[in-house]
Amino acid sequence: MIASRTDIRGADVAQHYDELDAFYREIWGEHVHHGFWRTGQETLAVARRQLEAFVADEAAIAPGDRVCDIGCGYGATARMLAEERGAEVTAITISPAQHAAALGRSAGRPNPRFLVGDWLDNGLPSSSFDAAIAVESSEHMPDKSAFFAQARRVLRPGGRLVVATWLVGDFPAHWQQRRLLEPICREARMPVLGTEADYRRLAAEAGFAVLRFQDITPQIARTWPRIVSTFARHLLRHPFTLRLLCRGWAHHSVFGLTISRLCIAFRTGALRYGVLTLAKADT
Repeated sequence: MIASRTDIRGADVAQHYDELDAFYREIWGEHVHHGFWRTGQETLAVARRQLEAFVADEAAIAPGDRVCDIGCGYGATARMLAEERGAEVTAITISPAQHAAALGRSAGRPNPRFLVGDWLDNGLPSSSFDAAIAVESSEHMPDKSAFFAQARRVLRPGGRLVVATWLVGDFPAHWQQRRLLEPICREARMPVLGTEADYRRLAAEAGFAVLRFQDITPQIARTWPRIVSTFARHLLRHPFTLRLLCRGWAHHSVFGLTISRLCIAFRTGALRYGVLTLAKADT
């Protein structure tokens, strides 16, 4: 695993998303995750919807299933699962700003049910879900073992967990660790990034059977060039933000730097994107 600062905690992650809430909503919109390109011709919006559908298919979500969305962001995936898959969804985010936005978009509907809190201390009933998904949220968990343990606890026997996550390449070069991975961890509030082998081991230790692992890095690679373009357009529309960036104002500068590092990291193989499909043992 590639460690950054061991003192990053859930409160730091919440603060990061709260302080950059306006940026995330303008540049990412309601889908705070990568896109999944099947043909290469899709728009970013379509590609993001395809990633959600891909994860839902891997989780085998059917009408009436009780589903937990771990790290739900602004709730777009949770709403899709409720509206299009007929699932009963409980979605949790650590960010009060994201939680407020998710509630605002739900227009008072009880499904999905949105919660604000720390997944590692979530208080949800044991064996209460048929499936759980974590789309680019496990990276923020300081204790990956506890992440998997909590997922196993809330799932019924045989329930599926699908984890879509950024992964470290198997053998990153020294410069990739120093110039890309460690800064990305600090800037994006990720205490630690794991390899495929790390995730497989931690999942097995928590009591999950690994059904399959899929490396979809080529299918998500178009995301970051699109984000760079969107960010550039944002700066042109908002010259004040550009002035803050040039002055090195903390939050905006970090945002821009992280985007650049991520483009390079995925292009050079320092980072990969994997989808791990797991099942809780029938015990």
